[in-house]
Amino acid sequence: MSGLRACLLSGGASRRMGTDKALLPHPAGGTWLEFHLAQLAALPLPITLVSHHRAHHALVQSLRDGLGEAITVLEEPPPREGPLLALDRLMQHHPRQDLLLCPVDMPWLETAALQALVAAAISSGSAAIHLAHDGRRLQPLLGVYPAHASRCQGLRAFTAAGGRRLQDWLAGEEVVAVLLPPTGLRNANRPDDTTGLWP
Repeated sequence: MSGLRACLLSGGASRRMGTDKALLPHPAGGTWLEFHLAQLAALPLPITLVSHHRAHHALVQSLRDGLGEAITVLEEPPPREGPLLALDRLMQHHPRQDLLLCPVDMPWLETAALQALVAAAISSGSAAIHLAHDGRRLQPLLGVYPAHASRCQGLRAFTAAGGRRLQDWLAGEEVVAVLLPPTGLRNANRPDDTTGLWP
């Protein structure tokens, strides 16, 4: 694989949660945003944060990635129409790199699962997209996306033509499912999604 980079998606509106999910307190300490950055830094990898929220930018100013460098912040300009546009911008910004995509709303995700996902992608030796699978369905926001030239060009053409659904674009790509423990892959979108799941 080419140089691997972790990319944390943290630009959502959190409408169903009713408050910014990334800034919610995490039982492990800090916020959900800080928790995920720590999991990614433990790999260790360079990290890019994708967000237009100024509070997120301010929070990471003093933080470092797994290599001791400042975390790269990629501003999300309008239109903000979902993760596929964010992935397109990441591929344009980090061409020819392998992007470990991770969402900020998987608060039970652990470094071990990230390591297993990365190991599966590396061991395959292919340019396929490797996506986390919880035993029931794919989790396309947690995956390794090699940003080789033809994939970058194809994605740019897809979004330029109005494509916005990640699943629609993935239907035309080579995808490998990587089975991971389902507990860590839970999304938390509403306040009651976390009820009773932490001590």
